[in-house]
Amino acid sequence: MQSKQTSLFHLAVIVSALGFFVDVYDLLLFGIVRKPSLRDMGLSPEEILTQGELIISIQMIGLLIGGIIWGILGDKKGRLKVLFGSILLYSVANILNGMVTSVSQYILLRFIAGIGLAGELGAGITLVSELLPKEKRGIATAMIPAFGILGAVTAFIMNSFFDWRTCYYIGGVMGLVLLILRVSVHESSLYKQTVVTSVSRGNFFMFFTNRKRFLRYIRCILIGLPTWYIIGVLATFADQFGKEFGIPGIDPAKAILFLYIAIAFGDLTVGLLSQWLKSRKKSLFIFYGVTILFCTLYFLQNGGTAGYFYLICAGLGYGSGFTVVYITMSAEQFGTNLRATAAITIPNMVRGALPLILLLFKYLRNVFDSYVTGGWITGIILMGIAIAAAIFTEETFGKNLDFVEQ
Repeated sequence: MQSKQTSLFHLAVIVSALGFFVDVYDLLLFGIVRKPSLRDMGLSPEEILTQGELIISIQMIGLLIGGIIWGILGDKKGRLKVLFGSILLYSVANILNGMVTSVSQYILLRFIAGIGLAGELGAGITLVSELLPKEKRGIATAMIPAFGILGAVTAFIMNSFFDWRTCYYIGGVMGLVLLILRVSVHESSLYKQTVVTSVSRGNFFMFFTNRKRFLRYIRCILIGLPTWYIIGVLATFADQFGKEFGIPGIDPAKAILFLYIAIAFGDLTVGLLSQWLKSRKKSLFIFYGVTILFCTLYFLQNGGTAGYFYLICAGLGYGSGFTVVYITMSAEQFGTNLRATAAITIPNMVRGALPLILLLFKYLRNVFDSYVTGGWITGIILMGIAIAAAIFTEETFGKNLDFVEQ
């Protein structure tokens, strides 16, 4: 019996990791194929930049809306149904992405794909957190994004061998194949226990009806903001920063590749570190320090080589491994009746904040008439907010998850 239960635990981790692999592949694919896909549609270099910013912003708004939808469904209908529904939606959307012929179609389908992509990671981490013993929770939840991040590497490799339309088709087909594996995964027993009670489940507005709960929720969002500043600004528009630094030939796709390879190692390291330190917060602050170090090195570049630029991107990615900590903390902060809602909406609120981050970045670069100055001031503001929020966030290592929010 014990062996069977262990096998079910392992299967849940493996399937969640594979799901996030496909999720990241599809999520980052636009950043990798942005220039060739928009160029094929006849856009000028200036339009490729401005329309690229618009499309990624719309995709992130889709993630924000999808996070709320899937989060509520995760507590009302179950973690597994979210995993099935979200991957089906974004798989179909990405297949259709390969057929677009205009920017307006591209925008609409990236929005729909964003809604679908919103449910994967949070639902997987919630399911694994509730299935596994608390002593193994940190390592297991670290393995999901660590393996899943390799989806970005696969997206880059596929882009090297196939045209951008085929890359979208590949992502969609991988998602549909993954649905077959999901059939054998079992629902969380903690969730099943909550279903038979009269407690309110998946009530998104409960985050706003209690001051302490609201502050917990907001802090969990704020501690993750630097992640998408690094991905959505420093890596996605690496070619623009490279020009400003006097480093020609920087490819955003390669910047994203190096970033995400390193994130995989960062995720594993931070998971093991939190187990060793027996603290989520201590490991979070250590990785904040790594992030600050490489952000500083990024903006100190003046001339130099593309290789050094990509090496710094890798350092930024390693520091961004704190992502798994803040998502795990988000799941552990809230009761079973709101856990999926929190774990799914919070990372998508962070992703959905990217349009606001881009607006802040645009405003500051216009005020200071400098792409670089606008970039590093944006980073200081976001990092300061994140650190302040983390200081007041509850330590959740080893926390018993068998409780509900009243």
